[in-house]
Amino acid sequence: MTENAESSEPPRPRLVVPRRDLDRLHRRAEFLRELEEAKALRDRIAPRRARVRRLREAMRRATYHH
Repeated sequence: MTENAESSEPPRPRLVVPRRDLDRLHRRAEFLRELEEAKALRDRIAPRRARVRRLREAMRRATYHH
């Protein structure tokens, strides 16, 4: 018996992504990694601002209900 016959899930079709879109996704992923790194650096450099920003975000979440 093959592995696919034993599993209850059907095999997923392979995703074909055009080269241009693949490059865009790689650039986007790199940008998001760098953005996260920049935010972490900013939080380390200015801890008071980071704390105030977190408190404001928490208040915004607590007061905004869908």
